[in-house]
Amino acid sequence: MAYDPGALDKTLAAAVGDDPTLISELRSAFVQSAQRQVSALHNAVNDQQWQVAAWRLKGLAASFGVTDLMVLANQAAEGAPFDQMLLHRIDKSLAGFSNSFDFGDESE
Repeated sequence: MAYDPGALDKTLAAAVGDDPTLISELRSAFVQSAQRQVSALHNAVNDQQWQVAAWRLKGLAASFGVTDLMVLANQAAEGAPFDQMLLHRIDKSLAGFSNSFDFGDESE
């Protein structure tokens, strides 16, 4: 499944305008929150924990307009818990977003 990190930037720009600092902060908040939910998927010890983490990841992705990650999280919520292949796809998708952003100082 392809992901479009640019879609996140477009969503953020539409929400907050042309403020690169705020966009960077929101982008970072998205990635950090998504990483927490993916960690919760990895650390889930029962079906309920898995499903709650998947729902939270889906909601987060939907809130930020990251549809590909939302689809993967939905598959996790509705599919068999602890699906390692799906979890790998989620990890890969999130890594793509994490790696596509420059979290450094954007000021000149």
